[in-house]
Amino acid sequence: MSVNKVAYITGGSKGIGLGIAQILVKNNYRVAISGRQKDTVEKAAKSLGDSSVALALVSDVTKLEDEKNAVKKILEHFGQLDIVLANAGVGIFSPVDQMKDEDWHTMINTNLNGVFHTLKASVDALKKSEGYYITLASLAGTNFFAQGAGYNATKFGVVGFTQAAMLDLRKYNIKVSTIMPGSVATHFNGNTPSKEDAWKIQPEDIGKLVLDLLTMHPRTLPSKIEVRPTRPDLK
Repeated sequence: MSVNKVAYITGGSKGIGLGIAQILVKNNYRVAISGRQKDTVEKAAKSLGDSSVALALVSDVTKLEDEKNAVKKILEHFGQLDIVLANAGVGIFSPVDQMKDEDWHTMINTNLNGVFHTLKASVDALKKSEGYYITLASLAGTNFFAQGAGYNATKFGVVGFTQAAMLDLRKYNIKVSTIMPGSVATHFNGNTPSKEDAWKIQPEDIGKLVLDLLTMHPRTLPSKIEVRPTRPDLK
């Protein structure tokens, strides 16, 4: 099987991002993964393969110039960019009357501004490749909950942003989708994945979902996908 396409995954050093990267590499995609910590992202990239397969990038999605530089390095290294997965995100939870100003802005800057910066930096390359832009939102982008005002606001925003971007970009033959997972077995919110998380969606499950999107006929676009554990009552 020959694919030879290149995917860029933000927040790709662990969790969902790394799970997606692993599935794509197994299916002959080349990947660039980014994160803020050089050692962590380089270790993750080495676990995926050599430099012909995986590229490690240090980038903070809250900074547009970082994302522009990341895309520049991808094009220099691989010569193309076909798929972009805006996965980097953070969650800080507290009652709205107790929420710290800096926590609000951390979530807005990472979860919402970040997806814009990643698209802004990569859209010209995606126009050239007639590629695919995918955001990782959350079921929190449609279901609000107590102590989630900041996180809900960003994920509702990501869903709205992505759906509008889909309408703007499809005339360039760019596909745009958002994936909205429920509980996933990751390190999110201080969790350490263990056998107690077996009931949750696993990162590789999201990777397989992404692969399904990428291999779907060009005429068909699932623009918004909700995905949740089958049996949450098993926890």
